[in-house]
Amino acid sequence: MPNWLYRRLGDRLFALLIVILASGVILAALLVFWVLYRGSQEAFATFGFWGFLTGSRWDAVRGMFGAWPPLLGTLITSATALVLAFFPALATALFVVEFSGGRLREVVAYLIDLLAALPSVVYGLWGIFVLVPVVRAYVELPLFAWAAAHAPGLLPLLGPPTGIGLFSAILVLALMIVPYASALARDALALVPQSQREAMYALGATRWEVIRRVVIPYARAGIFSGVVLALARALGETMAVTMLIGNSVNLPYTLFGPAATMASLIANEFTEAEQDLHLSALIAVGFVLLLIALLTNLAATWVLRRMSHGEGRK
Repeated sequence: MPNWLYRRLGDRLFALLIVILASGVILAALLVFWVLYRGSQEAFATFGFWGFLTGSRWDAVRGMFGAWPPLLGTLITSATALVLAFFPALATALFVVEFSGGRLREVVAYLIDLLAALPSVVYGLWGIFVLVPVVRAYVELPLFAWAAAHAPGLLPLLGPPTGIGLFSAILVLALMIVPYASALARDALALVPQSQREAMYALGATRWEVIRRVVIPYARAGIFSGVVLALARALGETMAVTMLIGNSVNLPYTLFGPAATMASLIANEFTEAEQDLHLSALIAVGFVLLLIALLTNLAATWVLRRMSHGEGRK
């Protein structure tokens, strides 16, 4: 291309290309929303949106579909896994940024990133062959025996000690989301100016006081972003949870008993759905999951803005 033509059209062509690519991403998101909405109309027309959302019975034989059991399973597994993963993720990020150095920092950061790159089916296989026997032998059976001897009233809350169930799925899910929360927290902690740390050390602060009073408050927006990313990953996780959770849509759920999430329900039954209503109900579950993810991101954006405004005032 001649130089005069490049100078005249280069920036415009580049801007047009950027607009087309960005519009394609937005269009793809809208198409996903529209396809799920259209596919779920039969289920919503039959049971009503709130009726479908709060219905506690999922029976494909009788044509009864309620999304509350998998919705509850999704909320329980995601929230509990996030609670379990948050402090290990933050501790790992602090170790990489504040305590390790040189080659050790690179190795630990690489291993954390490697955990994020592993396919979920690998986590599922590891959970079945390694985690499930350990949980059954050293957690569930001793706790079940203790409850049977000293607190029989707790037995209905524990469920059968088989190793496959809600507890094992939560543990694997927590392990899977640690790298996502840790990666963003690590980047946010690394961006804290060194002068902030040195000022606190000059005032006689200990390392713990520097981390608690300067490093974490300064990086809290990035840490929260990592939490949101980890929560989004937990909400949509499918294969590992499907392999470990037991896949039961019958309420009530127990600690060690089988359960189901919205993603695992779709993965299990989508290829077996023969009735139009059954297929529509599964698509409706996906639509509800999309709405939950959307609301989660909107709430996170609002919280991040509040954090940014607070930091600006400070």
